Amino acid sequence: MPLPRCRIAMVATLMTLAALAYAAAAQPVGGTAVLVEIKDAIGPATKDHFLRALHHAEETGAQFLLLQLDTPGGLDAAMRDMIQGILAARVPVVTYVAPPGARAASAGTFILYASHVAAMAPGTNLGAATPVPLGGSPPAADKDERGDEDEERADDAKQRKDARPGSVPGGASDRKAVNDAIAYIRSLADLRGRNVEFAEAAVREAASLPAQQALAQGVIEFVAPDVTELLTALDGREVKLPHGTQVLKTGELVLERFEMDWRTSLLAVLTNPLVAYGLLIIGLYGLMFEGYNPGAVLPGVVGAICLLLALYALQVLSVNFAGLALVVLGVGMMIAEVFAPSFGALGLGGLVAFVIGSIVLMDTDAPGLALSRGLVGGIATMAGAAILGTIWMATRARRRPVVTGAEQLKGDYAEALESFEGRGHVRIYGETWNAVSTRPVAAGQPVRVERVEGLTLHVTPKD
Repeated sequence: MPLPRCRIAMVATLMTLAALAYAAAAQPVGGTAVLVEIKDAIGPATKDHFLRALHHAEETGAQFLLLQLDTPGGLDAAMRDMIQGILAARVPVVTYVAPPGARAASAGTFILYASHVAAMAPGTNLGAATPVPLGGSPPAADKDERGDEDEERADDAKQRKDARPGSVPGGASDRKAVNDAIAYIRSLADLRGRNVEFAEAAVREAASLPAQQALAQGVIEFVAPDVTELLTALDGREVKLPHGTQVLKTGELVLERFEMDWRTSLLAVLTNPLVAYGLLIIGLYGLMFEGYNPGAVLPGVVGAICLLLALYALQVLSVNFAGLALVVLGVGMMIAEVFAPSFGALGLGGLVAFVIGSIVLMDTDAPGLALSRGLVGGIATMAGAAILGTIWMATRARRRPVVTGAEQLKGDYAEALESFEGRGHVRIYGETWNAVSTRPVAAGQPVRVERVEGLTLHVTPKD
């Protein structure tokens, strides 16, 4: 009996060794790196996707996170959240502006400066990082901040007059925004040892650089035509992390692509300004049609869902609530014109409110996040055509003769039910009426209705 037990132990040992050998063979010798791509404006969806990829890289023990970037810019809040994630990351972040023809403009420049390693493909560019206003005009300052407003305006005028090339234009609020952005990007440049002068020029003067010049001026570390060449260049490079220094080993590295999940994809679609605006319009019209046709159900269900999705997207995009109120008011007035014609007063007023509200709804020049004026113009044109059509139909209906009620009877012909002179009975439109005639009327003779008094027709025999 001892022999079988020994055999069982040997078989178990061999199986364990085989499993360990298989696991070792399956494990990449050089480790892994996570690749995440951003090919859109920096917004809530792209921020969420990037931070989830960074968390995944930390949890799986990846050597670094490779961010392949192609962006025209985006929202300041989303950009700062991404940069905070990079600065606090436990793994290095390598930002690679690619493929050729891509750009890292505006917010993308800040992200590139914050990264542990910055690289670009030939034919790409970065820069133009001057901040743009979001959400309309800057809010009024508090009483303590206003101080001597006349003195501040005089100081603004003097600075504009004496301004040197490349100085910050605009008033105090503009200078605050630009100077804050300059200080932010300079701190990132100092942290990573990159060109501080260009960082400031990118914000102050919207300066831009192609890849080779960025490399020559110390803005980036590498120019690589593709990811393979980039990984070769990264091999052996030291990067500083909050917990110490790490040496990148990319000789046998395996790239793991981090794809956007359905939730983030849905968020990306909803936070597109065109989609959010379209959902808002569909939601408003759906609810209003349901209100005018109770029991239709479908317009109400579709309208409620679209409106809730639109409100979620708009609160993420930080819209101007005055613009939102004007859009709602304008749509309501235009629909009211259809059901209660006011010969254009409600409709035209609603159209004006709708256009103004749409223009200021997302009053931002942030690339990729501005509302298309063409879309607003198209919807306004269709609404205006509907209003003009309503006015035309109302005017036409007003000019047509009355075809119902007592007014319809006047001038029409009835048939005498009996012979009479004075009072009798006639039939018209299948109804029997009392009739009065000053002339003799024979039974069955057509008579013309001259006027209607209550339930009596004053008639005249047809010659």
